[in-house]
Amino acid sequence: MTERQGRSGATELVLGVPDMDCATCARRITDRLEHLDGIEGVETRIVSKDLRVNFDPDRTTKGTIEEAIRSLGYTVERDGQGAAPETRDRRARVWWSPEAWLSYASGAGLAVGLLLRIAGLSPRLAVLEPLSGVAWAVDLAALLFIAAALVGGLNFFPKGLRAARIVRLDMNFLMTVAIFGALGVGEFIEAGSIAFLFGIAELLERYAVDRARRSLEALLDLAPATARVYRDGRVVELPVTEVEPGDLARVLPGEKVPIDGWVRDGVSAVDQSPITGESMPATKSPGDYVYAGSMNRDGYLEVEAAKRAGDTTLAHIIHLVEEAESTRSPSERFVDRFARYYTPAVTLLAVAVITVPPLAFGGAFATWFVRGLTLLVISCPCALVISTPVAVVSGITSAARNGVLIKGGVHLEALADIEVVALDKTGTLTRGELAVAEVVATEASETDARELLSIAAAVESRSEHPIARAIGSQAAETDADVDFEITDFEAIPGQGAAARLNGTTYRIGRPEFFDDQLEPWRAELERLADRGQTPVCVGNDDRVLGLIAVADRERDEAARVIEELRALGVRRIVMLTGDHEATARTVARRLGVDEYYAGLLPDEKVARVRRLEEEYGGVAMVGDGVNDAPALAAARVGIAMGAAASDVALETADVALMADDLAFLPYLFRLSRRGSAVIRQNITVSIALKVSLAAGVFPGWVSLITAVLVGDMGASLAVTANALRLARLRR
Repeated sequence: MTERQGRSGATELVLGVPDMDCATCARRITDRLEHLDGIEGVETRIVSKDLRVNFDPDRTTKGTIEEAIRSLGYTVERDGQGAAPETRDRRARVWWSPEAWLSYASGAGLAVGLLLRIAGLSPRLAVLEPLSGVAWAVDLAALLFIAAALVGGLNFFPKGLRAARIVRLDMNFLMTVAIFGALGVGEFIEAGSIAFLFGIAELLERYAVDRARRSLEALLDLAPATARVYRDGRVVELPVTEVEPGDLARVLPGEKVPIDGWVRDGVSAVDQSPITGESMPATKSPGDYVYAGSMNRDGYLEVEAAKRAGDTTLAHIIHLVEEAESTRSPSERFVDRFARYYTPAVTLLAVAVITVPPLAFGGAFATWFVRGLTLLVISCPCALVISTPVAVVSGITSAARNGVLIKGGVHLEALADIEVVALDKTGTLTRGELAVAEVVATEASETDARELLSIAAAVESRSEHPIARAIGSQAAETDADVDFEITDFEAIPGQGAAARLNGTTYRIGRPEFFDDQLEPWRAELERLADRGQTPVCVGNDDRVLGLIAVADRERDEAARVIEELRALGVRRIVMLTGDHEATARTVARRLGVDEYYAGLLPDEKVARVRRLEEEYGGVAMVGDGVNDAPALAAARVGIAMGAAASDVALETADVALMADDLAFLPYLFRLSRRGSAVIRQNITVSIALKVSLAAGVFPGWVSLITAVLVGDMGASLAVTANALRLARLRR
């Protein structure tokens, strides 16, 4: 149990409820708490098995809240972090729990009774009726069936009685009525079968929910619990929660990095796939940043902690994945509304089936009573209410393991309907780093391309401008000679730079810097501009010696990703950029986008996104999460790239691609489309199965056993298995 300041000054209480296994349980707890004075909000998380209550401490207490939950028959955990620490042990105990043993005993009694009945070896026993003192005979098989019903029913009779006291038609109450009703009319086999099958169905449902949570636990297990840090001149092992920013941690080969920070010593290949989803290890050396939870492969590292354990990128991911469960998707809201009306409606229909035919048409009471009980069993919406949350959590946690953070089922479903994707250019479709694209020299200048690059790199060697870095990198790659005596360096803001190299003055900069010397170069300048490249002139005091064209390189995967998105059903791909028209036109042509808009300021990007929304419907905006934050917020779904390095991106986007890699985008769309399909399949199958079984009750085609075996246990298994398929989808 945790307690902290919540929204609007209220106190937020986080409680673990380990036996809250389905949406019916969650709704029951929510309804109970919302009737308490001082409750301002309740959020339940089925898969996490915890709930968050915002309450006014002046009007109610945490003890009152806990007691209200216990009064419904649920357990409240006080472990300090909700239900998570107990989940692993609880999952291991599902099939060996007291509830499981009661179900096994019920099944054993049912099986032995059926064998005796089939073999004709069931002796009749004399049973003394306590009130009349008259003995009556019953066979042993029937006694075993009755025992199976009563023993198995112990799993839900107490909750059913509590539900009756508060007039709540939940599945425990309905099953309790069905079992005692079947016993009352002598349908002993049906009563025992209901108790056993429903008990097994409950265990399967609990196991399925825990399976869905297992993927979230995999995230929790990524970060090591301890770290070896230097304190007072020696290395001590501390809980990772006690590591402070500035502490120096030792990470040996084969160990996980315990904290976010900078490498201060050592070189090693680090597997960052748990955080970014990147398959290849990244080489880390002094000055590089590493993430908690990544694996140090083969070298020794010393890492200076940059954040506390609760503020690491991994901690943000885990927190946001857990928060995603409380965000209801449209399908979940539909299922909740449907279940609220479906169960009472079918229950009333069951009452009508029990009473109307015998009273109005002289039908056999026992026959119609059993059919009414069958409708009660069918009215339990277990499979329906569990189908969507398990699918959503499976999809979101699968994405997180693959380096994609989706902040809720609402965004997972929204992406499935997206037909227009808008992408920022710089840093998204391109690398966001300038590089030399072309070097142009003339014979008249007596300076070849290599020498021209040497002069330019030497002049720019004392500049930190992005163009200077691009020229310097190109010179290093081509082994250009930059061994000059450099004097009188001068940076001219907005124009370029000048310096004396071995006694000769050279200049480098924008064409305007050489305004009186450009005439021979007009055609070349226009050619480079048409290709979307930025020309840089290199010259001396007398003339321009040549041109160096720089450009932002398209990502290697960009064109392929665009084609994959089209294959996945995206109708239109649009590029939005603040860059000038010529560059935008060139990039758009090379990558094959459908349309582009250049020279856009941030507010103009927002306006363009809204116009696309009006024209095409939902739009997904892909950007860097910082400069494009307004456009990301305006889109139906905002997708930030390279979010592992940016807390802002993690907070502002609806979806975050942890790695700076556009290739994660098709995986995201495949997952959303498959997830939406799974949710629709589950809802359709659940409703169709319930309606079909209900229709089959009236002519007597559906028995009590069939209702439990197919309508409850079978349906729950089917939708859960279908939902868990999402966990197997890989990038």
